[in-house]
Formats: sequence, C-alpha cells, structure tokens
Amino acid sequence: MDDTIHNAMHKPTDNTFAAKITALWMVFLLGMLFHTQLALMPLFHGLSVAESHTHDYISVNTVMWFMLVFFLLPLLAILGCTLSPSRQFRRLHFGMTLVYTVLNLLHLGLDSIIAVPSYQLVLMTFLLGVGLLLNIVAYQWMRAATSELLRWRCRES
Repeated sequence: MDDTIHNAMHKPTDNTFAAKITALWMVFLLGMLFHTQLALMPLFHGLSVAESHTHDYISVNTVMWFMLVFFLLPLLAILGCTLSPSRQFRRLHFGMTLVYTVLNLLHLGLDSIIAVPSYQLVLMTFLLGVGLLLNIVAYQWMRAATSELLRWRCRES
C-alpha cells in the first residue's frame, strides 16, 4: 500500500479529535454530576447532608455560581470544538483542560484530607484520569493545528 494513503488513513482528522474531546468532556460532566448526586444520597435515607457541606467562609450563592461556571465551561468547550476549531481556540481549550486537571487534583486532595467516603475518592480519581486523558487529546489536537499550518505554509512557498 502506498505510504501516502496508509498515513492518511491513520492520521486523525479534526472530526476525530472533536469526537474524542466531546466524549471525554461528557464522561467528565456525567462523573461530576454523579459525584454531586453521591454527596446527596444520604437525603434518601433520612440523613442530613448540611453539616458536611457548610461553609462559614463562603456563601452558598457563591458556591452555586462557581458550580454553574464549572459545568458551563466544558459545555462551551464542546460547542467550540464542534463549531470553531481555530488554532486560538485549540490553545485556549488546552489551557482550560490543564486548569480543570489542577482543580480536580486539588479537589481530590481536599476530599482526602476531610475524609470523604472512599467511593467518592475512587470516583474523583477516575475523573482525574479522564482529565489527564483529555489533556493528552487536547494537546494532540492543538499540535495538529500547528502541523496543518506548517503544511499549508510549505505548499504556499
């Protein structure tokens, strides 16, 4: 088989990257929703969850806004990957995945310190792994844009 055809068949396209990134963000968001639901499960057994979730130093309204932004940004990232895969967006997206990985690492660390149930730690560890995989795919997608630009410039000269 001709090497050019073989390489083209195995080279990921933008659509492949967008599909992978979308799937990873969706797994992440579903995992975060389940993380929240697990925290609320005591309610279904007549137990209070208020004591473990009170914050004297931050208002509940602030927490809700933070949660909205935390969930909204990945949804916007999915739309951006699908509708606007520019080089600038790819760089911004990769940076965003790094921020989310750091936040997940901090969240996992804090959950470990305050001794949340082990099932929550397992879920957060899984989500950290999904985040790391998202970092890798987002980096590959960003690099693919640079490769495309270099190929385009070579054809122009």
